[in-house]
Amino acid sequence: MGVYQLLTECARECARGFCNELAQMCQVSGMEFNSEPVIPIYSARPEQVEKALKHVYHASMNRTKGKELELLLAILPDNNGSLYGDLKRICETDLGLISQCCLTKHVFKISKQYLANVSLKINVKMGGRNTVLLDAISCRIPLVSDIPTIIFGADVTHPENGEDSSPSIAAVVASQDWPEVTKYAGLVCAQAHRQELIQDLYKTWQDPVRGPLSGGMIRDLLISFRKATGQKPLRIIFYRDGVSEGQFYQVLLYELDAIRKACASLEPNYQPLVTFIVVQKRHHTRLFANNHRDRSSTDKSGNILPGTVVDSKICHPTEFDFYLCSHAGIQGTSRPAHYHVLWDENNFTADGIQSLTNNLCYTYARCTRSVSVVPPAYYAHLAAFRARFYMEPEMQDNSSMGGGTKAGGESGVRPLPALKENVKRVMFYC
Repeated sequence: MGVYQLLTECARECARGFCNELAQMCQVSGMEFNSEPVIPIYSARPEQVEKALKHVYHASMNRTKGKELELLLAILPDNNGSLYGDLKRICETDLGLISQCCLTKHVFKISKQYLANVSLKINVKMGGRNTVLLDAISCRIPLVSDIPTIIFGADVTHPENGEDSSPSIAAVVASQDWPEVTKYAGLVCAQAHRQELIQDLYKTWQDPVRGPLSGGMIRDLLISFRKATGQKPLRIIFYRDGVSEGQFYQVLLYELDAIRKACASLEPNYQPLVTFIVVQKRHHTRLFANNHRDRSSTDKSGNILPGTVVDSKICHPTEFDFYLCSHAGIQGTSRPAHYHVLWDENNFTADGIQSLTNNLCYTYARCTRSVSVVPPAYYAHLAAFRARFYMEPEMQDNSSMGGGTKAGGESGVRPLPALKENVKRVMFYC
């Protein structure tokens, strides 16, 4: 018993030291960060995670006289099984807590680089910005800065092979600031097994008291944009991830129609101009420099330089598509993203949409480098992956049931728990 108490006290001291170091890093990065926790460090066994979180929530509410806890820092075992998912599900669907998880190995061996990376995530979870395009500040982004523009990202993740009845999960994120286009909000829903078309983009239903009502993810995010900026978007740029070439026009027809209906439901004759772009990463095309020995045409890993675009020769002869390698390769051969512009009412030039897409890749919040896929699509993928944790354990065990965020009973798919309002803007930052 005495040895266990000694180990526990040692762990607490390490946790205090880690928290102080993290607070200092956040302060150095420009955040106002209280270095003293609201309540003392609380430890619990993994199987008691729900009880522990509720204790911390109520204890902090009592200490702050009813004010919401702004950030929960959780230190998890290195091999934590389902603990991470359980913690996120309880925090984000039950208590409305914004949390940041760290592994024990990083607490015992503190690295400045790790602390800097965690501080990036904490800043965006608290509503800050890590990066903003210089052209956005000076309102010089073509076909974005001129009129209020909202940028969407959407993705659908399907269950693993062998799971014959688990639901597919769709996620849609949308920018919530203009002209900066760096802050996003996201919504998730579950839908029929292996269904690629996003069913909840727009929907109508009959209320026994209020009559016919309309809703859906596009409509909700447009309303959220207007509340955040004070303006309604007059241009929509929609990046759609995870669509195979055989489904391009099926997805375009269904989802473009849903966007149109969502806009019309908000205001008669409200039809912003739409550009619909599919993003693909799963392909076998690789790009190489003409002269591999010319060090000015490759980066230090031997890959093509970030920002390389190919839109001829290996692209479709008549359709509007291009390959963009927006990231610097670190290991192995860089895989470019393949963008297909399926619909364009905004009349982007090839250079215009390529430049915008490449520039957006520098605004990804969780790192200081450019990323390989445009951030709205990346965030949608992360949100859909996160939403799998929201499925209650009995939902996952019961093969006849599924998950969603909206009204249940549709197509036999059980809805996911509703997200708390403050979580919708941060759940895809992980």
